[in-house]
This record gives sequence, C-alpha cells and structure tokens, in this order.
Amino acid sequence: MREAKIVRKTNETDISLYLNLDGKGESMIDTGCGFLDHMLTLFSRHARFDLSVKCVGDSHVDWHHTVEDVGICLGQALKQALGDMKGITRYGFMILPMDETLILSSVDISGRAQLCYGLNIPTQKVGEFDTELTEEFMLAFVRNANLTLHLKQLDGKNSHHIIEGTFKSLARSLKQAVKIDKEAENEIPSTKGVL
Repeated sequence: MREAKIVRKTNETDISLYLNLDGKGESMIDTGCGFLDHMLTLFSRHARFDLSVKCVGDSHVDWHHTVEDVGICLGQALKQALGDMKGITRYGFMILPMDETLILSSVDISGRAQLCYGLNIPTQKVGEFDTELTEEFMLAFVRNANLTLHLKQLDGKNSHHIIEGTFKSLARSLKQAVKIDKEAENEIPSTKGVL
C-alpha cells in the first residue's frame, strides 16, 4: 500500500494528514476553512486517493498559513507515498469542463519542482477564501511533492467553478500519473534511472 502520514506543527498551524494513493476516494477533511475542505474532498474523490486532514491554524489572521501549510503537507505525503517511484506512469493530463469553465492540467512526477500557473480568477474572494491562495496552495504542493505542474484556464468566468475545476483536473491528472504501469512495474520511468 502506497501511503504516508505527515504531522507538521508550527507557530501558525498544527496539521495531521494521511494519504493513501491506492484508496477509494474516501476523505475526512477539517481545516477550519470550508472552501478548502470542499476542494480537498473533491480532490480526494476524483483522484481516488484516501485523504484525511486535520488542521488547526491561525484563522484569526487569515487563511494564508492554513492553505499553504496544508499544501506543503499534501506534497510531502505524495512524495513519501510514491517511495522509489518504480513502475509509476509518471505523466498525467486532463482537460476538465465544469459548466462554462475549462481547465487543463498536466503533471510530470519528475523530481523537479515547477509550477506554470495560468489561471485568471476574476474575484478576490469565494466566501471567506482569498482566491489568490489557490496559487499559494499549488506552489506549496509542487515544491514539496517535487513535481512539474502546468495549469491553464482555457475558459471560465465564475471564480468558484475555476478553482473547483482546477482541483478536479489536478486530481484526475495525478490519478493517471501515480498509476502503476503493468508493462514496466519494476522500472523507473526515466532514462536517467532515477526521478
């Protein structure tokens, strides 16, 4: 079973996170931020990763530390759960429609952290959630998972749809990328021999 548990405590957040890459998409999410909980719940379902997150953060300041630090922990958990990465498909992509919104995501579990972020979210907030935190989450996730992620908004004008479509698209791309390739299950998917 490819799974990981991360515990991270700072002066700003106290996080416990569990991830199972070979799960059924079951989740128990409690970050204190309702919109982030919604995004992580649908991320778990669409990736078919079992995900449990408990975060107590300094929400009296704002949601920045909670969102960023959960992204850090999720990235660390993915990297840990993948282990030596033998047999993974490595690449995944999805063009996901959600009503008027169309989001492209493409993932390379490369060992190189790179985020190419092409979202144009029209409002500053969705509920209490600062929409600029979407990029902060993705940066934290990518840097700690050590992967390359391209996100492009091909269409869309509703902020909620754009962010939700992004999390769903990412989930579907990761589902492909972490899948074991039965034809090469004992091989590292790189000519270098390491990722």
